[in-house]
Order: sequence, then structure tokens, then C-alpha cells
Amino acid sequence: MSQTGRETLSREILKGLGIILLLFAISLYFPIIGFLCSLLIPLPVLFFRAKLGRKPAVFLSITSAVAMTAALGGVTGDVVLFSGLMLLGFMLGELFETDLPVEKTVGFSTAAVLVAGFIVLLGYSAVLQTGIFTLVSDYVTANIQLTLAFYQSMGMSEENLRIISGAMEDLRYILIRISPAIGIASTLVISWSTLLLARPLLKAARLRFPDFGTLNRWRAPENLVWLVIVSGLAAVTPVAGLMFIGINGLIVLGTIYFFNGIAIVSYYFEAKHFSRPARICLYGLIALQQFLLIVVIGLGLFDIWLNFRKLEIQKNDQGRFGG
Repeated sequence: MSQTGRETLSREILKGLGIILLLFAISLYFPIIGFLCSLLIPLPVLFFRAKLGRKPAVFLSITSAVAMTAALGGVTGDVVLFSGLMLLGFMLGELFETDLPVEKTVGFSTAAVLVAGFIVLLGYSAVLQTGIFTLVSDYVTANIQLTLAFYQSMGMSEENLRIISGAMEDLRYILIRISPAIGIASTLVISWSTLLLARPLLKAARLRFPDFGTLNRWRAPENLVWLVIVSGLAAVTPVAGLMFIGINGLIVLGTIYFFNGIAIVSYYFEAKHFSRPARICLYGLIALQQFLLIVVIGLGLFDIWLNFRKLEIQKNDQGRFGG
């Protein structure tokens, strides 16, 4: 590589490092907007993986993780979390080169992050000589307390604070037991969101983006409905262990059917020529209103039988974006 080429590469890596660390800093110090910024962390890694290639993207991710560790004075939960998000962006970039269907691209990248996270959790628990359940319990408890402190700083009434504080133990019990589903569902959503955001970004930069076809024509595989039935039955059993397995299954499957449902919504927004501001407002309502969220999941589930978009699904196109 020429001297000019090395200088250009160094500038690009520094640019990526600056973007990632800026998102990291905002995520730490600005609670509300920071949460949204944290969801964007996979995007710059994916972008620079597409632009610079594999080795520079690996170097960028490792350097960012080292800088985060130095800034926080050691390896913390936040460092592990943001490293996982960077890994997600990197894996999406890797899988973009394989021309896999979109559900495999999202699924494999999500699986890679979850497996890596579980290995790190195992290693960390071994170092501390503490069980994984205890680590998860401590993490959930700490986050509930932080949330309570945040509500208090926002001026929530003492009565509401007492109600939340009184329900903390029950909330902790439930969150610990559905944490596997929360982890899987959250990673799926971030992976899916990163893919959607990356499409216009990569195309604007004239970088390669896989041909996933028309995104709003995707349908969830029909056989998933059997898992919904089994998980639903398990969720209503009186056996606590089996019940939480069912609930975890329903949360993950609900996420997949949300993707299906939001594809239906997007399809009709396009068919009815909704303006961009109207779409943004309606998507925002779906994100904020639990009732609308459930309606979208229901659309995705019942699309198996009602075929809301009247799509002609060919056998070799099932389970893929496109049509």
C-alpha cells in the first residue's frame, strides 16, 4: 500500500473511532437520547467494514473497545455490551458478502453475538467464582435501582416511587427469568434496525448492499406458528419452569412476527402513498404505544392465514425478503 493509501486508511479509521466513541459517550451520560445512540453503534462498524474491509474493521473495533475500557478504568458491563454491539455490526458486514437471505443474515449475526456473549459471561463468572444466575440477578437489580433513581430525579411523586419500589422484588424475579428472551429479542431488533439504516447509507456511499429484494414483502416462515402454539401452551401451565420457557418462546416469536407485521404496515404505507412525515409519526406511535405494538404483532401472526398483502408466495421464495 502506498503512503497516500496508508494515510487515507488511517484517517478513515480515526473517523470511525471518533464516531463510535462519541456514540459511546452520549450513551453513558445522556440517559434518554443515549439509549437511542447506543442502538446505532453497530452501524459505523458495518459501514467501515463495507468501506475498508475486514482487517481495518477488526482493528477499529478492538481499538474502540480498548478506548472504552481505558475511559471506564477497566472492563465493565457497558464495555461488554458495546463490544457486543460492535461485533453485531461486524458480523452483518461479513454476512453481507455471502448473499444469504435476509432472515439468515439477521439470524446468524444475532446468534454469533449471543454465543460470544454467553462465552464471555461464562468466563467472567469463572473468574469471579460466581454463578451466571447470580451475575444476571445482580445486573438486573442494579438496572432496576438505576431506573428508580432516574424516576426520582425526574420528579416522580413519592407515592408512585413507593409503588414501584414495593414491586421491585416481583419485577426482579420476572426479569431474571425472561432475560434470555429479552437478550435474543433485543439483539434481533438491533440487527434488523441496523440493516434497515445501513441500506440507504451504504447506497449513498456507493458501497455494496445485498439484494434482499423488496423489504416490505417479507413473510415469516409458516411453520413458526407451531412453535407459537407450543410456547403458548407451556406459558399457561402451572409449572413455573415450563411456564417461563413458554413465555421466553412467546417473546422471541413475537419479535419475529413484529417484523412480519411491520412489513405489512410498510407495504400499505407505500401502496397508499403516505408521505414521509406521516410514516415517521405512525412508526413512532407504534414504537411508543403498547396496544399498537400488539396489533402489529397480531397482523404478522394472522398474515399466515389471511395474507393481508395478497402476495403470491412461490415455494422457492418462502421465508425471504422479496417476491
